[in-house]
Amino acid sequence: MPMTRLTFLPVAVVVCAAGFAVQATAQVPPPFAAVTQVAAAHGDLQGVVTDDRGEPLSGVVVSALGSTTAFAVTDRAGRYAFRTLPPGPYLVRAHLQGYVPPRARVIQVNSAARVTSAIALTRRGDPGEPQILTAGVGGAGQPEAVAANADADDHDHGESAWRLRHLKRSVLKDAEVGILTAEDDDSFWDDSFGRLGRAMGYSARIASSLLTDLPPLTGEVNFLTTTSFDRPQELFSIHGAPRGVAFVSLNAPTGAGDWNVRGAMTQGDIASWVIAGSYLRRAQTAHQYEVGMLYSMQRYEGGNPAALAAVTDGNRNAGALYAYDRWTVTPGVTLQYGARYARYDYLADGGLFSPRVGVTIEPTDVLRLRVTASRRESAPGAEEFVPQAAPGVWLPPERTFSPVSSRRGFQRERVEHYEAAAEHDMGGGVVMGVRAFRQRIDDQMITLFGVSLPRQAATDVGHYYVASGGDFEARGWGISVSRELTGYVRGSLDYTRTDAERTRQAPDGRVLSLVAQSANRNEPETLHDLTTSLQTEIPITSTRVYVLYKLNSGFAAPEATERAGRLGARFDVQINQSLPFLNFTAAQWEMLLTVRNLFREDVLDASIFDELLVVKPPKRIVGGLTVRF
Repeated sequence: MPMTRLTFLPVAVVVCAAGFAVQATAQVPPPFAAVTQVAAAHGDLQGVVTDDRGEPLSGVVVSALGSTTAFAVTDRAGRYAFRTLPPGPYLVRAHLQGYVPPRARVIQVNSAARVTSAIALTRRGDPGEPQILTAGVGGAGQPEAVAANADADDHDHGESAWRLRHLKRSVLKDAEVGILTAEDDDSFWDDSFGRLGRAMGYSARIASSLLTDLPPLTGEVNFLTTTSFDRPQELFSIHGAPRGVAFVSLNAPTGAGDWNVRGAMTQGDIASWVIAGSYLRRAQTAHQYEVGMLYSMQRYEGGNPAALAAVTDGNRNAGALYAYDRWTVTPGVTLQYGARYARYDYLADGGLFSPRVGVTIEPTDVLRLRVTASRRESAPGAEEFVPQAAPGVWLPPERTFSPVSSRRGFQRERVEHYEAAAEHDMGGGVVMGVRAFRQRIDDQMITLFGVSLPRQAATDVGHYYVASGGDFEARGWGISVSRELTGYVRGSLDYTRTDAERTRQAPDGRVLSLVAQSANRNEPETLHDLTTSLQTEIPITSTRVYVLYKLNSGFAAPEATERAGRLGARFDVQINQSLPFLNFTAAQWEMLLTVRNLFREDVLDASIFDELLVVKPPKRIVGGLTVRF
């Protein structure tokens, strides 16, 4: 893969500056964010932080940076805990004012298992000792020593010195006696420059102290190259040239919560950028809330006629605000509620409001019950502006899209989702889950790649059409199991059965019958889905592999005359290879490679048809360098 051009490096400066002005989407999902599969495997990381005498320390900020970023604060006993971390290696750091932070360590978190890590902090030197200035300017003497020198018999007794000693005392004099004390030299100008140097030194010490007291920043920098292809030969086509992507994420933990800002930029025939930020309050109280925002822009500068006709004003913009709260009513009962508001400038009917509420009950340590209700409103092409949830891959808008009917334009999709689920830890690393759900879908979206519409310009692999498939009612159930096969391999299996029927005909049914008949669902049907995942860690080579394979009987076929009913498959493969010979100053370097033809993320409250009605999705490949610090 070609490396990203140096023109992407200024994105780091842009994101850092914007981080002080906006709140952005955290790398950690919101407290009630949708997650993949009901029995998704997680692990716990906990431990104790002590000082150099073995005494527990409270209020220590502990960060874990890996496939996701999490923060915790130690309690009075010095204990900290990270719950439900995705498996994988994490860079763990600790910080407390007045203590020297230890060297960051890499800890492997396993699924359905608790990992314990003890951290020891060393107290900084005696505050009374002279401090060495980083800038190397100004005096380093202490107030007591300066005062003693001021009272010595051999100091200057000249008139200028006497007047300086009897000037009205300023704030600087009160803070450090003798800043304006005269030297042995009788020259007034030399004496003034000496005093100025000492005043600058004191100011530098104040600035150094402020910077030292700030919590450490953690983050991630990605330099990626991405492209899409339908056939292998398209990888070498001049029309499908790879695009470079620069991504920066910064996290700043504080005593009350965690700030995060992320940004990404790409250049090419599609120039786009996205910036997001968030604030997450810690779970030290009954309420753990998160607020955030996102803004993204896409501009098309290529020559595809279909894309030029779709992006008539030259660019598209999208923005979103969200707020979620996780309220621990009692130790065994948790209430989650919140909402997301999004606005897309290419939609004619205003913003999209998506509320959500749920209750989780844990009667025992091994049993969890959950009931949720949500309404999810989505815009056609929204996945181009919303960051993907896949670990290590965070891309700005990279494709263009247009409606199949220019007269009707884009129509939003609305999904009402109700679900009851249970998870049980069987022991030995085995977790089983069951769930039952019901959905009502209005204006189900259909995504069409690689089709030729009547009286429409031809498209390439980077452009697709969006249609409305009508309204549906669906109800179903699912069962899942996940298990740690060995100490480094974990697998999961999820089966879902759904009965669905159309309640309103597709507004774009006439066009669909010509280009993708299997996407025009007129008859009631029963859908069977089998999704399996495998994740492994190879310690010898520091390699992480994640594979997801999805089989379903309802995938829309690319042939215009073929109907649904045949078994289809989609996949997602991710490989992270650590580069230990490049690690320095506690940074972790990795090479990333991802190949997938899954178009949308598999979230629980999304429509069951979202991925099924994506016709002929191209394969996407992403590769590059990831640096975590």
